[in-house]
Order: sequence, then C-alpha cells, then structure tokens
Amino acid sequence: MSEPTAKRTAVVLFNLGGPDSPEAVEPFLFNLFNDRAIIDVPAPLRWLIAKMISKRRAPTARDIYANLGGRSPLVDQTRAQARDLELLLGPGYRCFIAMRYWHPFTSEAVESVKAWGATDIILLPLYPQFSATTAGSSLAEWQAQAKKLRITVPSRLSCCYPTQRYMVEALADLVRIGYAEAEAHGKPRVLFSAHSLPKKVIDRGDPYQTQVEQTTQAVARALDLPDLDWNVCYQSRVGSMEWIGPSIESELERAGQDKVPVVVVPVAFVSEHSETLVELDIEYRHQAEQFGIPAYVRVPTLGCHPSFIKALAEVVRDPKAGAGKDGCSSLGHTCLGKGCQC
Repeated sequence: MSEPTAKRTAVVLFNLGGPDSPEAVEPFLFNLFNDRAIIDVPAPLRWLIAKMISKRRAPTARDIYANLGGRSPLVDQTRAQARDLELLLGPGYRCFIAMRYWHPFTSEAVESVKAWGATDIILLPLYPQFSATTAGSSLAEWQAQAKKLRITVPSRLSCCYPTQRYMVEALADLVRIGYAEAEAHGKPRVLFSAHSLPKKVIDRGDPYQTQVEQTTQAVARALDLPDLDWNVCYQSRVGSMEWIGPSIESELERAGQDKVPVVVVPVAFVSEHSETLVELDIEYRHQAEQFGIPAYVRVPTLGCHPSFIKALAEVVRDPKAGAGKDGCSSLGHTCLGKGCQC
C-alpha cells in the first residue's frame, strides 16, 4: 500500500505589480489599461485605448518612478511579505506571488505552483478590501491561466479581510506613532486615505467603499483616543468621470482652514509604491504646505509589520477571519470566484 501524499499548500499572493525599469513603464501601463476590469469595452477597442493612454502617460509616469530609482519597490516588498508569511505558516506551505500587470505575472505563478506539486491552493489578495477592479481582476486572470495549464487541485479565494483583528492592530500601532509625532503641533486630524474608484463601479454593487469604511471605523475604535478627529478620504482620481469621495485634496484644504496637523494613513495599500512614496509623500505634502497645515505626518504602509503577517496567516487558515461585518453577503455582493468562502 502506497503512503498518502503529503499535503502541500500553495499560498498565492495577488498584487498589482509595478515596472522594474524605465523601459517597463509603458508596457506596464498598457497591461493595466488593457484589463477589462479597468476599461470595460470590447477587446479590440480596449487594446487601442490602452495603447493610446499608455503612450500618453508614460513620460509622466517615468518621471514619477525616477523619484523611486526608476522602478517600483512593490514587488520586492511583496516578496518580503511572502517570505515572512511562509515562515509563520510553517511546514507544508509555500508562498508564491502573482502580479497582475508586470513580472512575475500570474502565468509565471501558475507554472511555479504546478511545478511544486501543490495539493491545494489558497489565493490571497493583498487587497484587504474587495473590489472587482483589484482582487476580482487578479482572480479572473488566475482562473484563465490555471485553465490553460490544467491545474485541477482545489483552490480557495480569501477574498477580503477589512476588519481582520491583527491587521487592525497593526494599523492602530502605526497610527499611534504618527499621531504622537503630529501632536507636537496641535491636536491632529487622522485622514485615512484609500485609492478612489469611479462612482459607477460602486453603484454596480462593488463593496470596496463600504469595506474601506469598515476598516477605518475598526482602526478608529482600536486607537481609543479621546475625541479622536478623523475622516476617510480618497486619492488618485483621474479623468472627468465622477469618483467616490471626499477627495484627499478637499480634506487637506479643510485641515488647512482649521489649522490642524494631519496624520495621513494609507488604509487600502499594504506596500509602498508610487501612490504612497510620490503621491502622498511628495505631491500631497506639498499641497499641505500650501494650505498652511501645521504638520503633515504620513504613516507607513503595513509592509512586514509582525501583526499584519499574523493577520495574513490567520486569513490563510480561516477564510472568514476579518471578512467584515456579517461577511460580504451583508453588502449585497457576490465574489467572483466559485472557491470564495467569505
């Protein structure tokens, strides 16, 4: 009688990815805008639009990445998170990373998982709040690539964890440090900043905005600071369509009028990249100075904070850990993956 095969669980970390050289900026942007989850038009037209937008935006984007040494740090940070998570999970687990728009692509992760001989697969988006434009897009790409390579082992999507207790603990820990720094300049206002989305995406039932608010409410409670002054706001809006708000620009202007220091907290990004290191650290800091804000303190992303890695480990072991109030179903939302058990 043959011995049973040892269980080998592949944990696949989904993230956006980022260009690894100035030459990669334009193709990275093309891949982004050629995603149907981003521009929902028929494929031939989407290809043309993506070509046009990526070519037009590439020079400005290259200037942005020049501030970061010509490349995004997101992939290296995701690799560090994967290493720490694998160590915490222990024997029988191996972590892989699947980037949506640049190397290592999802197809590369699928090949690696198959070559390793995984007996089951856990898909773990590094997006605490679910959106069809992020985790949903990564899942759809995983399913397409897994079908091509005929991966048949069971897989499960841990789709969202906006109120995961250890993640909230990690965020609260980082906010306290930033709050203490800003307090030297007066009573601070905490601005939880998340990437904005077109309002039409939310109107279609996407739970992202509701889950961002769940996260911010949980962190505000965990801070347990008397008369905490805080608000949630949204950044990175582009184009003329209506986006969810309030915008971080309007909140900075209001803080300037009130003459209060601000503590800016990236609440939906878990790794440093251009939207934190350039947009928040340089562009919005400059705006804060123009508005006369007494102090502008930006809290780091979660990165490899031990409590965040602990949060990811718990989500891997229990897909319902931190899935939000009453889970996704309370939001009138059905996740895209058949394997989602949120």
